[in-house]
Amino acid sequence: MAVAGEIFGIIGALAAFPLRLAAREVERQHGHLRRGVTRQSSYVVFGRGLLAKASEAEIEARYDAETDRNRRALSENGFLRLLGLAASPATSALTRQSVIDQSQLPPRVFDLLSLFDAFEHASEPYSFRDLILARKYAGLIASGASWSAIARSVHRSGHVASLTALSLHHGGTDTIYARRPEGLSELDGQLLFDLGTTDDAELDDLFAQAEAAEEAGDYDEAAAFYQRYLGIDRTDSVAAFNRANCLRAAGRDMEAAHDYARAIKLDPSFLEAWFNLAGLMSECGRVDAARRHLKKAIELDGDYADAIFNLAKLEFDIGNLGEARRWWIRYLELDKNSEWARAAERGVQFADIHLLPRTAD
Repeated sequence: MAVAGEIFGIIGALAAFPLRLAAREVERQHGHLRRGVTRQSSYVVFGRGLLAKASEAEIEARYDAETDRNRRALSENGFLRLLGLAASPATSALTRQSVIDQSQLPPRVFDLLSLFDAFEHASEPYSFRDLILARKYAGLIASGASWSAIARSVHRSGHVASLTALSLHHGGTDTIYARRPEGLSELDGQLLFDLGTTDDAELDDLFAQAEAAEEAGDYDEAAAFYQRYLGIDRTDSVAAFNRANCLRAAGRDMEAAHDYARAIKLDPSFLEAWFNLAGLMSECGRVDAARRHLKKAIELDGDYADAIFNLAKLEFDIGNLGEARRWWIRYLELDKNSEWARAAERGVQFADIHLLPRTAD
């Protein structure tokens, strides 16, 4: 199964399918779905709700950041088809490059429009209808429309394939219109799949408000929003983790520890939760607990450089130079050039000097 063992991150609210149903199906297929993206995420689903919450520049930056980390970006339709919850339209043999060459649509614009399901297909092979759409979009771009305005507008008509029969027009606004005999009209129409619920919308809104408060540094308010969210969905490990981070930033360490533990209970493979809980335990002087949590994070990901460095420093601070040296050497296998690497090198040198008299016989 393509989904088994994979971890999916969600950015933005889903428009075509409720998140809870998608999560249930991913778990049924032995994968994992999280709201937000973590170190272990191998796929990132870009929900169309992101178009209403983030600017074009913010979306592009996030897309670049995730693909630079070798994560596969999925559109909503691409995600549903991967899960087997939606059938692919009839395909043709058109490659991505062929559609770009024949339509003259800029490659980056083409990829971003694919990411938000502005074509019949979310990836190769593309259909002849997709080529027609690409040519229409290229005309809109040439007239001054932005890719995000196109992506926001096209789903108002229902299935995007219906746009192939329309003459699309951009009049200098952030909306795309259809030119009809009676004049210009918006692309409004009942969506084919209106499966969302009030609870889903409320959850999305609460999570967005929590993230905004957290970004603004209003950590108590953000924690309150995350708590309201968790009161509706008690299974979201990312919300528990985010709340723990806010509580920690607000100086509410005991509550933060509780929510880190809650995130771990919900998802025992949540690396960042193990790591941040270890940092909190270390700050509170609970060295044994911090060591256990760091080792758990490293057990889950043997290349987790930050956890390895922190474990080396923890051992160094309490005088376990041999263990500190072992972990710093491991860190230097992963990082040879940063400021942290230079600190690790100094740590190894210090340990060598002080351990030498004990081993020289």
